[in-house]
Amino acid sequence: MAVQQGGSVPEPGYPFSAIVGQDQLRLSLILCAVHPGIGGVLVRGEKGTAKSTVVRALATLLPAVEDEDGSRPAKLVELPVGATEDRVVGSIDLEKVLRDGERAFQPGLLAAAHRGVLYVDEVNLLHDHLVDVLLDAAAMGRVHVERDGVSHSHSAQFVLVGTMNPEEGELRPQLLDRFGLAVEVTASRDVDVRMNVVRRRMNYERDPHAFAAAFRDDDIAVAEQILSARKILDDVVLSDKELRRIAALCASFDVDGMRADLVVARTASAHAAWRGANEVTEEDVRIAAELALPHRRRRDPFDEPGIDDKQLDDAMRDAAEQAEQQPDPDTDPDGGGGAPEPEATDDTSQSPSSDTQSSDAQSSDAQDESPQPPPAGTGNEKQAGTPGAQFRARLLEVPGVGEGAPGRRSRSRSSHGRSVRPTVEAGKGLHLVGTLFAAAEQQVVRGRTSGRLKLEPADLRGAIKEGREGNLIVFVVDASGSMAARDRLSAVTGAVLSLLRDAYQRRDKVAVITVRGKEAETVLPPTSSVDVAVTRLRKMKTGGRSPLAQGFLQARELVLRERVRDPLRRALVVALTDGRATGGTDPVGRARIAAGRIASDKIASVVVDCESGMVRLGLAADFAACLGGGYVALADLSAEQVAAVVRAAA
Repeated sequence: MAVQQGGSVPEPGYPFSAIVGQDQLRLSLILCAVHPGIGGVLVRGEKGTAKSTVVRALATLLPAVEDEDGSRPAKLVELPVGATEDRVVGSIDLEKVLRDGERAFQPGLLAAAHRGVLYVDEVNLLHDHLVDVLLDAAAMGRVHVERDGVSHSHSAQFVLVGTMNPEEGELRPQLLDRFGLAVEVTASRDVDVRMNVVRRRMNYERDPHAFAAAFRDDDIAVAEQILSARKILDDVVLSDKELRRIAALCASFDVDGMRADLVVARTASAHAAWRGANEVTEEDVRIAAELALPHRRRRDPFDEPGIDDKQLDDAMRDAAEQAEQQPDPDTDPDGGGGAPEPEATDDTSQSPSSDTQSSDAQSSDAQDESPQPPPAGTGNEKQAGTPGAQFRARLLEVPGVGEGAPGRRSRSRSSHGRSVRPTVEAGKGLHLVGTLFAAAEQQVVRGRTSGRLKLEPADLRGAIKEGREGNLIVFVVDASGSMAARDRLSAVTGAVLSLLRDAYQRRDKVAVITVRGKEAETVLPPTSSVDVAVTRLRKMKTGGRSPLAQGFLQARELVLRERVRDPLRRALVVALTDGRATGGTDPVGRARIAAGRIASDKIASVVVDCESGMVRLGLAADFAACLGGGYVALADLSAEQVAAVVRAAA
């Protein structure tokens, strides 16, 4: 094992065996250490729940790695959120190319993590295409690189662990599915457990070496059990009965594709090996299902993840009946009874882009059919009605080209996009073709008649890359008495939910401001957790006057404040109102002035006109003009029209 018995170690890490509670998390990590093909663990939980501590402690328990240099401890490689794709998968070795004229590959972090642990903290903030790369490598155990004229492949077998705080935003459902296991961690509410956690942590901080020594034997025992489980894993039998049980379970939870079946089968086999058994049992399958299925049920961004015990009990009972049936010889020609060979049928061999596009399509198709529950009542005040029909809002974007956080909405220049042209400035990495063309034009002047290309620093060209960014979408929702008619508010909330779903998929931040009574209220400050926005929206109170001026001013202040915190993230204000400002002296005039201030600060905007009925005042269109943005009627709201009016605001 990788626990060092001697040597001068400045400070030992926190022992794995000293962790109090978090049983599911520890078991998930152990099972992935036994069988890396499971595909890694996603750890979801609030801050301060020892997620990082447990992951770092696991690395010390992995078997030593034998390579050309002898035996070495397994590595824990941490991947920064801001890492580039070159840093992750590797790239051409420019130093050798320019110095020696030789093609050479420089391995990245995936190669460094081989036979160790690759740890990604805040994985929900990592760019989607990098998450795809990581998950593909974790599932296949190899990295294939085809770029810049270099073709390279190397082993990359590692335990992938991603941690995240759901309050900072969720992973898209199709990326959730690609993690093998997922665990929810929370701080215990048991007083004795909390006391034990604090006591152990304080003891560790007081004397790390003595604390680690106290748990050394326990850690060594866990490490030896992991090694023993690895050795017998290939001999563990997964019978037709248990395989049928797994298939029935996955079918009953209506998960997409076959990845869930494969992961449950691998996890059940790993659990059997972990407990030293030579055959998978019903209990192994149940434990595997608890870890592998809950996050795969979340097809819509607003679905609650997880499976409660009763649901699992019912599914296991139904699956037991299926497990007793004999396999159909027409569908099981091999009559197998041994361990499965899942790699031959694992759909992770598809490219990340095609897999993501397919999942995106399925997710989009399911959007319009997802029912939204009515909000809970709160006393005598009126509440927003059950949201009406929702639509797809794919093309809403901020005009121009930004440089904000990676996302899937507006055009941006970033290090993650496609290279569009070379530049003599620094750019986003090296534009190799541009560099070679620039050098080629100078070869005669430099006296070259044959041999290698003569390169000089002046030849270097940076790459201008264009990709997509996430934006800040600020919703100003008029919840006044004139908007409170059930049908109208139902349509408004349906529209906002559609736009929120779109914001979730495109990795935006969102904020919600409601306008009612005497003032505007920021019911949700800027956040990446769109499901929190939905919860707040469903509890929105309605009725009273419509202080639109305060709503516009509050939206402006919020955007300007966020510009200081995150100057590269561009904002879009989406106001849903009938324009009938009321309350105070000259409410319409004050609202026009407030809207003009948003326009003077060059904040993109669009007004969704919610006015209806025989008599229409057209005030919403007037406010759209004052905002200098776009306008669309609620009845005509669609993805294409929203995009058109937003682009018109450029």
